[in-house]
Amino acid sequence: MKTNPDPYEPFLLSQGIRYRDLLFISGQAGYGDDGQIVAGGFDAQADQAFANLDRALRAGGSSLADVVKVTIFVTDMAANFAAVVEHRRRHFTAPYPADSVVEVAGLYVPEAEIEIEAIAVAKAGMPAG
Repeated sequence: MKTNPDPYEPFLLSQGIRYRDLLFISGQAGYGDDGQIVAGGFDAQADQAFANLDRALRAGGSSLADVVKVTIFVTDMAANFAAVVEHRRRHFTAPYPADSVVEVAGLYVPEAEIEIEAIAVAKAGMPAG
Protein backbone atom coordinates (compact mmCIF):
# COMPACT_ATOMS: atom_id res chain seq x y z
CA MET A 1 0.00 0.00 0.00
CA LYS A 2 1.06 3.56 -0.56
CA THR A 3 0.25 6.93 0.90
CA ASN A 4 0.52 10.29 -0.78
CA PRO A 5 2.92 11.80 -0.03
CA ASP A 6 5.27 8.87 0.54
CA PRO A 7 8.55 10.33 1.81
CA TYR A 8 9.90 6.83 2.50
CA GLU A 9 9.70 5.75 -1.15
CA PRO A 10 13.39 6.61 -1.81
CA PHE A 11 14.33 4.21 0.99
CA LEU A 12 12.70 1.21 -0.79
CA LEU A 13 10.15 0.30 1.86
CA SER A 14 6.39 0.10 1.95
CA GLN A 15 4.27 2.33 4.14
CA GLY A 16 2.46 -0.86 5.05
CA ILE A 17 1.81 -4.42 4.04
CA ARG A 18 -1.47 -6.26 4.44
CA TYR A 19 -1.36 -9.98 5.17
CA ARG A 20 -4.83 -11.49 5.36
CA ASP A 21 -6.68 -9.40 7.95
CA LEU A 22 -3.60 -7.81 9.49
CA LEU A 23 -1.96 -4.57 8.45
CA PHE A 24 1.71 -3.99 9.29
CA ILE A 25 2.55 -0.27 9.16
CA SER A 26 6.14 0.93 8.84
CA GLY A 27 7.44 3.52 11.28
CA GLN A 28 5.76 6.88 10.85
CA ALA A 29 7.68 9.95 12.00
CA GLY A 30 6.64 13.57 12.41
CA TYR A 31 7.15 14.60 8.79
CA GLY A 32 4.84 16.98 6.97
CA ASP A 33 3.58 16.71 3.41
CA ASP A 34 6.87 18.18 2.22
CA GLY A 35 8.77 15.25 3.74
CA GLN A 36 10.48 17.46 6.33
CA ILE A 37 10.18 17.01 10.09
CA VAL A 38 7.64 19.51 11.43
CA ALA A 39 8.77 22.38 13.65
CA GLY A 40 7.61 22.74 17.23
CA GLY A 41 9.46 20.04 19.13
CA PHE A 42 8.39 16.66 20.44
CA ASP A 43 4.65 17.31 20.84
CA ALA A 44 4.29 18.68 17.31
CA GLN A 45 6.25 15.73 15.92
CA ALA A 46 4.16 13.27 17.93
CA ASP A 47 0.88 14.78 16.68
CA GLN A 48 2.17 14.61 13.11
CA ALA A 49 3.47 11.05 13.56
CA PHE A 50 0.04 9.92 14.80
CA ALA A 51 -1.63 11.75 11.87
CA ASN A 52 0.75 9.99 9.47
CA LEU A 53 0.04 6.66 11.17
CA ASP A 54 -3.69 7.26 10.78
CA ARG A 55 -3.25 8.12 7.08
CA ALA A 56 -1.25 4.93 6.47
CA LEU A 57 -3.80 2.82 8.37
CA ARG A 58 -6.70 4.29 6.36
CA ALA A 59 -4.86 3.65 3.10
CA GLY A 60 -4.75 -0.02 4.12
CA GLY A 61 -8.40 -0.26 5.17
CA SER A 62 -7.94 0.24 8.91
CA SER A 63 -7.81 3.02 11.52
CA LEU A 64 -6.28 3.97 14.85
CA ALA A 65 -9.23 2.22 16.54
CA ASP A 66 -8.11 -1.07 14.96
CA VAL A 67 -4.49 -0.99 16.17
CA VAL A 68 -3.63 -4.06 18.27
CA LYS A 69 0.13 -3.46 18.74
CA VAL A 70 2.19 -0.30 18.56
CA THR A 71 5.89 0.33 18.97
CA ILE A 72 6.93 3.90 19.71
CA PHE A 73 10.57 4.87 19.27
CA VAL A 74 11.79 8.03 21.01
CA THR A 75 15.20 9.64 21.18
CA ASP A 76 14.83 10.92 24.77
CA MET A 77 12.75 8.70 27.06
CA ALA A 78 13.38 10.73 30.22
CA ALA A 79 12.20 13.97 28.68
CA ASN A 80 9.28 12.57 26.67
CA PHE A 81 7.77 9.46 28.29
CA ALA A 82 4.95 11.39 30.00
CA ALA A 83 4.16 13.06 26.66
CA VAL A 84 4.05 9.64 24.96
CA VAL A 85 1.47 8.46 27.50
CA GLU A 86 -0.60 11.60 26.90
CA HIS A 87 -0.45 11.17 23.11
CA ARG A 88 -1.55 7.53 23.48
CA ARG A 89 -4.49 8.76 25.58
CA ARG A 90 -5.48 11.28 22.86
CA HIS A 91 -5.07 9.02 19.85
CA PHE A 92 -6.16 5.59 21.14
CA THR A 93 -9.14 4.43 23.18
CA ALA A 94 -9.66 1.57 25.61
CA PRO A 95 -8.87 -1.19 25.31
CA TYR A 96 -5.51 0.36 24.47
CA PRO A 97 -3.23 -1.51 22.08
CA ALA A 98 -0.30 -3.55 23.31
CA ASP A 99 2.70 -1.24 23.34
CA SER A 100 6.45 -1.04 23.51
CA VAL A 101 8.18 2.31 24.01
CA VAL A 102 11.85 2.15 23.09
CA GLU A 103 14.58 4.76 23.43
CA VAL A 104 16.91 4.86 20.44
CA ALA A 105 20.12 6.76 19.74
CA GLY A 106 18.68 8.20 16.54
CA LEU A 107 16.04 7.87 13.86
CA TYR A 108 16.15 8.17 10.07
CA VAL A 109 17.06 11.88 10.20
CA PRO A 110 18.79 13.61 13.13
CA GLU A 111 15.90 16.01 13.86
CA ALA A 112 13.31 13.21 14.23
CA GLU A 113 12.39 12.62 17.89
CA ILE A 114 9.61 10.00 17.53
CA GLU A 115 8.59 7.23 15.15
CA ILE A 116 5.57 4.94 15.48
CA GLU A 117 4.98 1.55 13.87
CA ALA A 118 1.81 -0.49 14.26
CA ILE A 119 -0.03 -3.71 13.61
CA ALA A 120 -3.75 -3.35 13.03
CA VAL A 121 -6.74 -5.40 12.00
CA ALA A 122 -7.82 -4.53 8.46
CA LYS A 123 -11.49 -4.31 7.59
CA ALA A 124 -12.98 -7.17 5.62
CA GLY A 125 -13.61 -6.48 1.97
CA MET A 126 -10.81 -3.94 1.64
CA PRO A 127 -8.20 -4.79 -0.96
CA ALA A 128 -4.80 -6.01 0.12
CA GLY A 129 -1.98 -3.95 -1.23
